[in-house]
Amino acid sequence: MTLKFSKYHGLGNDFILIDNRHQSQPLVSQEDAVKMCDRHFGIGADGVIFVLAGEGDTDYTMRIFNSDGSEPEMCGNGIRCFAQFITELEGKEEIGKTYRIHTLAGLICPTIMGNGQIKVDMGEPQLEAEKIPTTLGKTGEKVVNESLIVGDRTYHVSCVSMGNPHCLVFVEDIEQINLNEIGSKFENHPVFPQKTNTEFIQIISHNYLKMKVWERGAGITLACGTGACATVVAGVLNERCDRISTVELPGGCLEIEWSEKDNHVYMTGPATKVFSGQIA
Repeated sequence: MTLKFSKYHGLGNDFILIDNRHQSQPLVSQEDAVKMCDRHFGIGADGVIFVLAGEGDTDYTMRIFNSDGSEPEMCGNGIRCFAQFITELEGKEEIGKTYRIHTLAGLICPTIMGNGQIKVDMGEPQLEAEKIPTTLGKTGEKVVNESLIVGDRTYHVSCVSMGNPHCLVFVEDIEQINLNEIGSKFENHPVFPQKTNTEFIQIISHNYLKMKVWERGAGITLACGTGACATVVAGVLNERCDRISTVELPGGCLEIEWSEKDNHVYMTGPATKVFSGQIA
């Protein structure tokens, strides 16, 4: 079987996009997705994203396999790439067009803004411990600035779910954080029964934050959209930043708003096509 694909990236967080609309299950197995994501022997990516037919009243369904073969609920940079890929499949780009996308994290709605920019309604953040999920806090309570021992050090962390779990740590200087050393320790910490994404955040000003991320199932990446959203939510909860803030990631910047009006988080950023190809 010849498999056609396009490769996109959102601030360096890169994905292989596959048109899967004619079949209800992904065309690629999780094992083959690992091979495709290999940067030496495959195409190279942080994940493989499948565009499936919509469910119910949605336009499309998104599924994604991480580079380690696991399947996350959602991906913020990935859904921007997904939306831009849809315009490629449909053969047109309608500025202002909003798509209703079914994901394992629920309904997500990206809007085409033009010039490669996508604005995504990421929905409401989940803050109760059991919804993240984590055993770090009590049922029904938020996890904000709680102590967590990782390795031989105690960190003060906050937890947010943007459809997937995030553990957020505010630090004085993110350049001093060795993600290779501690990232997997956070991801696999027993207080996170479904593992976790981990963000280390440095406050530059009340509306500008710098972030580094260790993604569950992918390791160090250049950007994480859901992580940037969770960063601003945690920043507001800790009274460290404004509800409208810029988050600088290694791959570039995202504009994030946690709206007081509807409690939804909105993310705006780029999605860039790299190339198309096919695998025989």
